[in-house]
Amino acid sequence: MSSAGQSGTESATAEHPKAYPPPEEFAASAVATADLYDEADADRLAFWAKQARALQWDTDFTDTLDWSNAPFAKWFVGGKLNVAANCLDRHVEAGNGDRVAIHWVGEPGDTRDLTYAQLLAEVSKAANYIGELGLTAGDRVAIYMPMVPEAIVAILACARLGLPHSVVFAGFSAAALRSRVDDAEAKLVITTDGQFRRGKPAPLKSAVDEALGTGEDAAKSVEHVLVVKRTDHDPDLNWVQGRDLWWHETVGQASDQHSYTAFDAEHPLFLLYTSGTTGKPKGILHTSGGYLTQIAYTFKNVFDHRPETDVFWCGADIGWVTGHSYLVYGPLSNGATEIVYEGTPNSPNEHRHFEIIEKYKVTTYYVAPTLIRTFMKWGREIPDAHDLTSLRLLGSVGEPINPEAWRWYRTVIGADRCPIVDTWWQTETGAMMISPLPGVTHAKPGSAMRPLPGISAKIVDDDANPVAPGEQGYLVLDQPWPSMLRGVWGDDDRFRDTYWSRFAAQGWYFAGDGARYDEDGALWVLGRIDDVMNVSGHRISTSEVESALVGHSGVAEAAVIGAADETTGQGIVAFVILRSGVEDRGDELIDELKAHVSKDISPIAKPREIIVVPELPKTRSGKIMRRLLKDVAEGRELGDTSTLVDPTVFENIRRRNG
Repeated sequence: MSSAGQSGTESATAEHPKAYPPPEEFAASAVATADLYDEADADRLAFWAKQARALQWDTDFTDTLDWSNAPFAKWFVGGKLNVAANCLDRHVEAGNGDRVAIHWVGEPGDTRDLTYAQLLAEVSKAANYIGELGLTAGDRVAIYMPMVPEAIVAILACARLGLPHSVVFAGFSAAALRSRVDDAEAKLVITTDGQFRRGKPAPLKSAVDEALGTGEDAAKSVEHVLVVKRTDHDPDLNWVQGRDLWWHETVGQASDQHSYTAFDAEHPLFLLYTSGTTGKPKGILHTSGGYLTQIAYTFKNVFDHRPETDVFWCGADIGWVTGHSYLVYGPLSNGATEIVYEGTPNSPNEHRHFEIIEKYKVTTYYVAPTLIRTFMKWGREIPDAHDLTSLRLLGSVGEPINPEAWRWYRTVIGADRCPIVDTWWQTETGAMMISPLPGVTHAKPGSAMRPLPGISAKIVDDDANPVAPGEQGYLVLDQPWPSMLRGVWGDDDRFRDTYWSRFAAQGWYFAGDGARYDEDGALWVLGRIDDVMNVSGHRISTSEVESALVGHSGVAEAAVIGAADETTGQGIVAFVILRSGVEDRGDELIDELKAHVSKDISPIAKPREIIVVPELPKTRSGKIMRRLLKDVAEGRELGDTSTLVDPTVFENIRRRNG
């Protein structure tokens, strides 16, 4: 989740200052003060123990951190808690049961508000029924749902029961769902009959049916499919007797009283699958106590959150880590009131987000730079048509934000009075790691600024030496942190190799991103150095897209790169060689290949551009030089071609690329 990918060398002007201090009024009453840095620096583990004890523990922990089996951490050793109880029960017991937890806005325009007491009742019903199905703590549950309240209910019911959930983005294909179900050996799948896309119903359960298969091809682990009726669009919905269950007929009839069980701090909370540079997606494992500690702490301090008055909106889908951390667990553990929106930003029109901000008086708005750049393209007259004066803090997440978009966001959406927190973190880190503190930091447009209190990061060269200001290096995390991933599901070797091998001698986690410090010490993240593309904040591996393309009967070989895109951050560009005897049918073939990738992976992975070429640039060892293909796609002069077998290959590629 790379943030802030610019050079950090912009010069200041009267119109564009070098840094933006917090407004005096904001700073005077900010939740987080500069003292947090001093406290964390003085005793990091005592600092994290204090943050943990802001939660409700049924059994107190005896040790803050056990790092004796690095890189496998244990945080808050011996402590027991229930994550769902920390998100619900304790707020109700404190007398805040009538506070709205969720203002839900459906895509067709239907709405629903849930208080903390109502959400607790719904989660209790789901926990009671799922328990009746025979699942016990440790069993995995796959959740494949759009942004409906039942999705959050399902997540929290799993947490309440100690069932690690694996949320699969509802835009992913049946094949992607199946691979995740099989890897996690999920016993239960929770889904909806359909989902709305631009106001019209689209099937979803049919993808589950396709994924789970039949006969010898059936998913072996799945015992039941629990279905929420959302669209009710198909009178002939496929139904497997004994396996498929309607939510309203089962969960809806269950008792709304449920006594939770406290689980060990290291009990698995969820798996979230993320693209790797090679092979199948990785099941990133997060556990309970450490994850919730850092999520609750970062939500409160980075968003300057005041539960009595703030209305928070995170624009992420629950299928991504941002949705897990700052749409489910972060807000609810802090007793927040939040917006959950099912639809797209331009359905029914481009005013939708701003209408929601205006109607619900949203105070904190946390979205991806892709969306901000889209708003810029639509024009400021759209946000200007709405009263956005309720906003007091803006956030950015998921990918680099360029200074121009940062300033537009601050000026047009934030009326030059809202601080911006530009946050860097990853699926693997679980929670924010590098970000301004809004009442403290003089923020630079495009810079994530510095590690948060309690977090330690370095920028180093290949030999693990610190780099000088202005020089690019590797961003590493040199101290363990509470919400760190605990492994790759079922594959300890892959966990070590992927994240800990580059700086194994130092025991550092390598984030996979490049970064640099500027002359003032501000940290600028420069994006991925591996073969994972960041398209609108979604991580997609080049190898996955290449595999999908080569899976088409007409393609012999493919090379995929992420090229700079002013709207999506990166756009997928593919170079393909056709099989012998296959006719190049121009746009017809290109459209067919794009559709093939969409079906095989997800519409998100559909290439922006596909270029048919006679050959690919390769080194003598057979490695495809994607760096040079990126130069072609982005219209730059070619870099060093001396290692290529045939440097003239680019003449043909350039000719095909126009």
